[in-house]
Amino acid sequence: MVSRKPRKIAVANEKGGVGKTATVINLGAALSLAGRKVLIIDMDPQFNATQGLGIKPDDVGLSVYDLIQDPSGQAARQAVIPTHWEGLELIPSVPDLSGAEVELVDVAGRENRLRESLADLDGAYDFILLDTPPSLSLLTVNVFAYASEVLVPCQTHPYAFGALTELFDTIGAIRNGINPGLKTAGVVATFYDQRTRVSNSTLDKLKNDQHYGPLLCEAVIRANTTVAESADVGKPVVFYRPGSYGARDYISLARELDG
Repeated sequence: MVSRKPRKIAVANEKGGVGKTATVINLGAALSLAGRKVLIIDMDPQFNATQGLGIKPDDVGLSVYDLIQDPSGQAARQAVIPTHWEGLELIPSVPDLSGAEVELVDVAGRENRLRESLADLDGAYDFILLDTPPSLSLLTVNVFAYASEVLVPCQTHPYAFGALTELFDTIGAIRNGINPGLKTAGVVATFYDQRTRVSNSTLDKLKNDQHYGPLLCEAVIRANTTVAESADVGKPVVFYRPGSYGARDYISLARELDG
C-alpha cells in the first residue's frame, strides 16, 4: 500500500503530434513494470490515452468528465478502472469532456475542479500521470493546477522546438497565479531519428539552449513504428514488444525519472 504523496506529472505540450499521449501511456507502463503503482488520468477529450490502454469509451462508467462536473459528489476512486496490467490504472476520458469548458465558464473556482475531485487519491499511488489536450484550455489549466510537475515531450523538429517558449510562458503564468509549487520534471526529446540532419540539429539545439538544456532528459525517445503499432492494439509498447527500441527508450525514461 502506497502511503507517500504521489508524483503528479502532467505530460504537456501545446503543439500536437509530439508524442504526448504515447509518453503518458508508455512511461506509465514502464513505471508499473518497475513495481510502481501508477494512475493515468486522461484529460484529452479525444480519449487517445483511454483507447491506448485498451479501454473503449462505450465501456466507461464514471469518467474524468463526471469528476469535473461534480467534484464533491463523485468519489475519484469510483472512476478508476484497472487495466490489464498490474499496478497500472486509469481514470478515463469520454467525448463529453469537450463540452466541459463551456459548461464551467461561469463557475467560480473552475480552474481547481480537478484538484478538488482528486483530493482523496493522495497516498494511493507512486505516480499520477496526466494526459493533456494539445492546446491551452481550461482542461489544461485544471491539470496544471493539480500537478506537481510538468514533463514536456518535444519532437526533434524545428517547429516543435519553436513552440516551447509559449508552453513555458504558460507554465510560468500558472506558477505565478494558481500553483506556485509547479515544477518542470524535464524536457524529453521524441521522434528522434539519428539518420536525419533536422533531427540531429534540433536535438543539438535542445542540448545547447540555456533554458532547455539543463532540463533535457538523458533518455531520448527514438522514432519507432512499434510504438504506433502498440497504440493501435491498445497495449503499451513495453508489453507489446519488450525488446523494441520504443520499449527500451521508455524504460530508460522511467528509470531516469524514478531515480
